[in-house]
Amino acid sequence: MSARKYWLGFNVVKGIGPVRLRALRATFGDLEAAWGAPEPELLAAGLDRRTVENLVQTRRALDLDRLLDEVDAAGASVLTLDDPDYPALLRELPDSPPMLYVKGTLLDDDRWAVAFVGTRRASTYGRDMAHRLVTSLVSAGITIVSGLALGIDAAAHKAALDAGGRTIAVLGCGIDQVYPPEHRHLAAAIVNSGALVTEFPLGTQPEAKNFPVRNRLISGLSLGVVVVEAPADSGALITADCAAEQGRDVFAVPGNVTARTTAGTNRLIQSGAKLVVDGNDILDELNLTRTTVETRAQVRAVAPDTPLEAALADLLGDEPLHIDELVRRSGLTITEVSSTLALMELKGIVRRLEGMMYALALSSAGQVRLD
Repeated sequence: MSARKYWLGFNVVKGIGPVRLRALRATFGDLEAAWGAPEPELLAAGLDRRTVENLVQTRRALDLDRLLDEVDAAGASVLTLDDPDYPALLRELPDSPPMLYVKGTLLDDDRWAVAFVGTRRASTYGRDMAHRLVTSLVSAGITIVSGLALGIDAAAHKAALDAGGRTIAVLGCGIDQVYPPEHRHLAAAIVNSGALVTEFPLGTQPEAKNFPVRNRLISGLSLGVVVVEAPADSGALITADCAAEQGRDVFAVPGNVTARTTAGTNRLIQSGAKLVVDGNDILDELNLTRTTVETRAQVRAVAPDTPLEAALADLLGDEPLHIDELVRRSGLTITEVSSTLALMELKGIVRRLEGMMYALALSSAGQVRLD
């Protein structure tokens, strides 16, 4: 907890993002030392003078212990890149936010997530398609990610909740704010069946500049992004661009070619986005089946006996990973990873392949291998 307050402190300082924070940690060893470093050392670490001035002013004015209390009072928790519970898909990104404010609960199985975005002025067709697709994916064990906005976002969240599934809302404001305000009840329901997530400090208002930043988290938390209904100038297309840059799949629901509200989605399909008409189109493109998703969930829920086993099981899938890559992604030592993998192999949770490659012990049919 004492270290966590320094993550919070740096999150408030203007001009210090993921790249600069990594540089500070590399230079000073930990964030506590970086927080208290004198100005000449901060300049030598690569910060420009304006950012150093921002840091000095912030640490003079900010009571970090009080800030921790304020996060707690907001009913939120903090996840940092050092935490094993930090979302695995988000950790893969080069610009992963150093820390997240979370209200609700993030689970290991939330890595099987698909994002839904679209226009705030959704038509009946758009809302119906969002409901249809989300309901199908939730029945397959998929978590639904969106941005709590009016229109398609709200339709996707509500459909997930109605189907008894999990949903995550990524905010373009502080965790102590709800935008739009008319979605307070929806936000409360999401907290009970998923989580509200943001990288913005407490008190941050929903300014327009925040939403492109927010959109990269929507796609980053997901295996793919579905654009349901969007005009040519829709902000939802920014999320689709983020998904493509992050190596995520982009899907689009076709619409009336003469309608303004579907001009953006139709253009995405022309540009190579996967056309979808039902949930199976999405599962097939992601190389998932209902059996595979359910079996993976069972493996993670039942098999791991320790936090280390759970962390490695969360990173592994059908595609093998080299042990060195597991070390890099998990943040564990090579000794911890190799010894844990050996135990997991004996239990039948993982299988070892040639060249120190490992994968979850699932057959192509989605069944756990016990041989």
